[in-house]
Amino acid sequence: MNFLKIKINQKSFFGVIIVSIFSIGANQYYGNLGVFPHDSFSHFDTGNMILNGFHPFKDFWIVSGPFVDYFQALLFFLFGTSWKVYVFHASLINLLVTVFTFFIFRNLDLNIKQSIFFSLCFSILAYPSSGTPFVDHHSAFFSLMGVYLIILCIKKDSKFISFFIPLFFIFAFLSKQVPSAYFIIGIIPIFFCYIIINKKNYLLPPFFLGGAIFISILFIFGLLNGIKLKDFIEQYFSYPQSIASQRFSIFNISALGIIGNFKFIFLSLIILAAANYKSFNKKRLFKNERIFILGIIFFSSLILVFHQIFTRNQIFIFFLIPLIIGIANVSIKNKTFSFFTILLCLITTMKYHERFNEGRKFHELEGVNLNIAINASAIDKKLEGLKWITPQFKTNPKREIEIINKIKSILEKETRNKMVLGNYPFLSVIINQNLSSPTRWHVLDGTDYPLPESNYFESYKRLVDNVIKKNNIKVIYSIIPVKSKNIHDLINKECLKETKINEYFFKYEIKNDC
Repeated sequence: MNFLKIKINQKSFFGVIIVSIFSIGANQYYGNLGVFPHDSFSHFDTGNMILNGFHPFKDFWIVSGPFVDYFQALLFFLFGTSWKVYVFHASLINLLVTVFTFFIFRNLDLNIKQSIFFSLCFSILAYPSSGTPFVDHHSAFFSLMGVYLIILCIKKDSKFISFFIPLFFIFAFLSKQVPSAYFIIGIIPIFFCYIIINKKNYLLPPFFLGGAIFISILFIFGLLNGIKLKDFIEQYFSYPQSIASQRFSIFNISALGIIGNFKFIFLSLIILAAANYKSFNKKRLFKNERIFILGIIFFSSLILVFHQIFTRNQIFIFFLIPLIIGIANVSIKNKTFSFFTILLCLITTMKYHERFNEGRKFHELEGVNLNIAINASAIDKKLEGLKWITPQFKTNPKREIEIINKIKSILEKETRNKMVLGNYPFLSVIINQNLSSPTRWHVLDGTDYPLPESNYFESYKRLVDNVIKKNNIKVIYSIIPVKSKNIHDLINKECLKETKINEYFFKYEIKNDC
């Protein structure tokens, strides 16, 4: 790896092996422990749909995550379509960001033992909180890897590294618009300031060239797959902005709540500042590369805190604690102070590991008896390894599996072309049929697709109509929480013959004269 000018030796290689095995193993274990169906399976059916020639923006409405869908499709293509491969997707990202973190520690001259320790703490708090591919995690981790490349570019003065920085921010943005956009707006200008102040303008051309090439490739890819730029802009920019504006207007921010939720992250930042206070007393402050690196870490942390404040998801950014404390220990010379910070990192890692990994809080399973979970092979062998228990049936997972198997049986017997709307986005995979869902989720709060009161509802309705005509759909099935009203918003009630199959499952046959 000399062409990257990245520090690696025998000890570092040994460290990479340790953190790699641990980061994959931890996520594979916790990714199998319970599910929150519409979140846990977000990219399962859509990844498979892409393999069968269907594409986001054109064939199904999405507001985030096309990179996650396409990467999942690639993994399904390489290793087969199964739950184990699906979880491996998240494990692979956990591996990648953890190894990047380890290299950052080593290249900032943190000793090998501490580099391994803080990297292991990082990996256990990174992707295992979800365990399965999730857009917020992808966006945060690809943004963080982009930040790491900026730090390495500053440290190594490398045009080669500068070329690849935009790639990671593009991946991050195509995973989810935020927090990646906050990083692009907040961190890249700091990098440009470093280049201009230190007269290293030769780092700019490869950066812009890389960005232009990668964006051009994406544009060509979209054209080849029939994805219209208009649809991409509407679904990925315009509509999400309308959701974000509503969220910002109604969000009630409590200063005490922010401090309470993120107190250990703020404490870590205080430790980082205290460990480096001498750097701020040096002459030519803004020509000091360490100041820029510290500033990048500091503002990256605040960006992720800011993002968490304005998201409705569970907090997942506690991996910042070992990252920040690890970087702080590069400058800590006092052994007592260093021991205190290591102990703090260990205690907080155990605390949040217990809450989010063991307790599965991110998927709303906190306090649920996970020991009563059932192997999801009872649904289909493609789900083998998953311990099935959900918040909806937290005391009786067997009952939910019976309901799913009933739905599965009915869909398998249905010979007509069908559309299925519901929050079990794995059904098309296990029955090996196209179920033509026009959206990834059915949350019904306007965050997954436009509701009738939205200015963008007519666009969504047209997409649904196109899917029905293109796939010659004759019958629509809905699974609770999707109700009759939601179907009638999209299709004239007079054109449908409705049948209640059971309390969870409904059938809507499309009349021939409609």
